[in-house]
Amino acid sequence: MKSRKQKILCGADVVARDGFDFQGKCGLITNHTGVLRDLSSTVDMLKSKCNLVALFGPEHGVRGDVQAGESVASYTDKKTGLPAYSLFGDNISESEKALTALDTVIFDIQDVGARFYTYAYTMTDAMKLCAEHSIKFVVLDRPNPIGGIKAEGTVLDRKFSSFVGRFPTPTRSGLTIGEFALMMNETENIGCELAVIPMEGWKRDMYYDDTDLCFVQPSPNIPTVDTAFVYIGTCIFEDTNLSEGRGTTKPFEMIGAPWLDSKAVIETVGKQDGVILRKCSFTPSFSDYEGIFCHGIQLHVTDRDAFSPFAVSIRLLDAIRKTHSEFEIERDIVKLLGTDEIFSSDFNAEEFTELENSKSAEWQTFSKKWYLY
Repeated sequence: MKSRKQKILCGADVVARDGFDFQGKCGLITNHTGVLRDLSSTVDMLKSKCNLVALFGPEHGVRGDVQAGESVASYTDKKTGLPAYSLFGDNISESEKALTALDTVIFDIQDVGARFYTYAYTMTDAMKLCAEHSIKFVVLDRPNPIGGIKAEGTVLDRKFSSFVGRFPTPTRSGLTIGEFALMMNETENIGCELAVIPMEGWKRDMYYDDTDLCFVQPSPNIPTVDTAFVYIGTCIFEDTNLSEGRGTTKPFEMIGAPWLDSKAVIETVGKQDGVILRKCSFTPSFSDYEGIFCHGIQLHVTDRDAFSPFAVSIRLLDAIRKTHSEFEIERDIVKLLGTDEIFSSDFNAEEFTELENSKSAEWQTFSKKWYLY
């Protein structure tokens, strides 16, 4: 039995205790999740450890208060007086110019372990810039909230590469953000001068709530650890005419639409390991079907070890497609799935998930070379 509430020091906590030889002018890529164990800001800690001159934010901004996909203009951070630049969006030339004027770039953001979560690509894009300009890159590592044991889903086909899936990695990689940085730096030939400050106390079989750390929601629609689990699968519904639960208190844990026959879908999918599919209803306060009553399905995770969120979501999608003429899948779903097999005329959900999970397992065996824990 794994121990409960294991004491963890994240990379930022290790730096706070031991220091680090940060060189020259430093910039920090962070957001509201960049905190120490006591929830004090990494920004404040680093101001006493290095010559911190600039802040950079990913999607959702430095303070994590911007909704998905919205752009953020550069500004002066009121609390610190430091310039804050956005590394998300199409118009980031000013931010890139500020970054390349530095000697060291530090990254401290909580990831969720899903390929389509954009923080990892903000990191690797910055790593590429640092490699081009001989700037040192330092990652302060944090837990993978859904553990480091399991990989699953599709391994992205490069022809579907985008900012929601840059590299041929599984939907769920089982890597920490630091391990991901190490692997991509080598396998993608980024070649930056990279240092990862490992955590202390974390083991691969730990979920975030096995640690004694407070869970700071990484983005507005990932409020809990269970949300991070189901997100691995239900995020694909973003590119359909279903609501993925945005605008409710259970984003990604519920899917639905005004026209959905929840009971028929649940019966078609049948019993699934580690999760109970329950008929529900909801009215989103924003996003798809804002203010409209929806019939839905809620995913109640009962056994995280047994639950395969990607496979369950593919089965749900396939069942809805077979039972509802109203259901529409947008072509952009290939960016989230990393494949266009979903549009094949002879698509079989079981064969598809079995084949793709075998590819993920093969990838995971290869990825162990970069394990830190």
